[in-house]
Amino acid sequence: MNTVLAECENAAAGLDAEPVHDLRVAIRRCRSLADGLRTMDPDPSWKHMKKAGKTVFKALGDLRDIHVMQGWIEKLSTSDDGVANKLLDHVHSHEAQCKQDALEVLRQFDRKQWRQWSRSLPRRAARVRPGSVVFKHLVLEKWTAAYDLHKRAVRSRSQIAWHALRIGIKRFRYTVENFLPREHAAWGSDLKELQDLLGDVHDLDVLWNMAVHIGVFPDPESRARWRQKINEERSQRLNRYREKMVGKQSLWQRWREQLPSGPGLRAAATARLRVWASYLDPDQVHSERVAQLSLSLYDGLREAGLFMQDPQQNSRAVLQVAALLHDVGKSKGGKAHHKDSFRMIRNLPSPLGWTAQELQLAAVIARYHRGALPRARQKSLQLLDPPDRRAALQLAGVLRLTNSLDARNGIEPRLKVGLDNKIVLIQATGYSPLDPSAEEIAAARHLLEVVLRRPVLVRRLRETVPGPKTQLVVRAHSPRS
Repeated sequence: MNTVLAECENAAAGLDAEPVHDLRVAIRRCRSLADGLRTMDPDPSWKHMKKAGKTVFKALGDLRDIHVMQGWIEKLSTSDDGVANKLLDHVHSHEAQCKQDALEVLRQFDRKQWRQWSRSLPRRAARVRPGSVVFKHLVLEKWTAAYDLHKRAVRSRSQIAWHALRIGIKRFRYTVENFLPREHAAWGSDLKELQDLLGDVHDLDVLWNMAVHIGVFPDPESRARWRQKINEERSQRLNRYREKMVGKQSLWQRWREQLPSGPGLRAAATARLRVWASYLDPDQVHSERVAQLSLSLYDGLREAGLFMQDPQQNSRAVLQVAALLHDVGKSKGGKAHHKDSFRMIRNLPSPLGWTAQELQLAAVIARYHRGALPRARQKSLQLLDPPDRRAALQLAGVLRLTNSLDARNGIEPRLKVGLDNKIVLIQATGYSPLDPSAEEIAAARHLLEVVLRRPVLVRRLRETVPGPKTQLVVRAHSPRS
């Protein structure tokens, strides 16, 4: 962000090609940062910063296109080429107006606000460590989007498809550069080359379309000559791209191998949801403890045969996410924060490794961690498929109880689950029947009793604290003794 301010002064001095390009690169990096961090941090400053940068970036785009077109015309033409002269005249006729528009936008650029963002936003960004699994998951999303565009471009070979692929690779490249420094050190040169190759292809397509549109060709011979030159340059770059990016040993596959997959992908998605919650939940430590207690209670009930077996542990993972996210609605400031949490989780785009159905289930579980008991006709439950409704009630019963069991007194939460005839016995650290929280716990266990169809009793888990070591002292006695 500081580089943007410095490059603004350099570009405004004369709006020459290199300073304009450097300013656009600096702005693009900032906008890429905002794009990535907005998926985890809902602070509106990221959106405002990105929008402010876009205004300058777009104003300089037309001027940058003129500089690029001028370079290609000079490269492809000869000294006495009438077509090139007409193209240059057309480009130069628009340059003065583009410079005037760009200069006006630079004057209106709010540098004071940009400096304020440059002080506040880095502190927010520093909460997530560069190179972490959260950012690897973000990069994987960009990889997936770019790879889909690659397959489409190779299949259709249209100008629009190649241009879309160029944008996808650019977004992937800047996300890697901003958030994965180790991977960028290994991938950066290849990514830059690919972006340059496809950028040249796009520029050549723009040049040909411009020449046809303004009618610079006096005869078929000149049109064919320029068409051949442009096609040769274009084919060279596309062939180079295919050498690196098509096949089982392509860079696409090498990059994918170093990003999360299998169980690691799901864990990375969960970590990303946890980071999102940390920006919203005023007491994330409480939510972490509740998640720990919820998993312990779930495991105990399943071992006791009270919950159905879940080989893939999808229900367990959904419960964990619901517990981590159940209080994000408190950021809205309303009394019914459980309803806000439901809406916020439900509106999240499902991260890679999670299905929309699973995230919807987590939203419903968080919805009923407090407040009125769920009813069959409520809209939130009607959103789920019938098999998921029973799972939602079971897991909501677990979360409802564990949320009340967290004493928030600094004691490390632990619990044990057992069966005494048909009674479910839950022993929890820090529980006391005479504590004011015991009444809340008694009410919170009701939903779990309903779904289990048996009574649930909560007792105190007594820790076995080892006493001081005793030393046996042997004294010598006299023979008479």
